[in-house]
Amino acid sequence: MSNEHVRTPWTDLNEEGDGLTVDAFITTLMSQVGNALRRTITVPYAEQFGLTVSEWRLLSLIAHAGRLAFSDLVVQSTSDKALVSRGLKRLEARGLVRLQGEGNTPRKKIYCQITEEGEALHREAIPMARARQAAAIRALPAEERDALYRALMHLREYCLQAPASSDSDDIRGLNC
Repeated sequence: MSNEHVRTPWTDLNEEGDGLTVDAFITTLMSQVGNALRRTITVPYAEQFGLTVSEWRLLSLIAHAGRLAFSDLVVQSTSDKALVSRGLKRLEARGLVRLQGEGNTPRKKIYCQITEEGEALHREAIPMARARQAAAIRALPAEERDALYRALMHLREYCLQAPASSDSDDIRGLNC
C-alpha cells in the first residue's frame, strides 16, 4: 500500500483542529524528531570534538560567516542571548573564537570571529557533520525529502510572518 493514501490525523484537519490530540500537534512531533535527530546525528560528532551541540552550532555559524555580530549570531542560532553568551565564552576560552567590541559607547557592538584553531576544528568536523546529516536526509525517498524540505521552508515562512504572542516567543527564532 502506498504511503500517499494512508490517512493521518492531519488529513481532514479543520481550522479549529477538532479531534487533534497533543501527540499529533506539529510542535510535539517537530520537537520529538528534532531531539531524536540531535541525539543520533549531532551529539556524537560534537562530543567527539569536545563541544556541546550549542557550541558546535555557534562555531559553525561563525566559521561560515568568518565574522559575525553577536546580535546576528543570536538570531541565526535560534538561541537566547544568555545561552549564546555562555557558549561563546567557552569557545573563546578554548581559543576557537575571538570576541571583539567595537564602538566607544557603553553598549559596544560585539563581533565574533573564528580563530585559526577554530577553523581547523571546523574543517575537521564538517565532513563528518555533512555525512551524518546526509545519511538521515537520505533515509527518506527523494520525493519525500523534497516534499519535507518544501514543507519546512513553508512553515518557516509562516512562522516569520505570524505575530509574536509574547517576548518569549521569538519569531526570528522560529518558536511559533
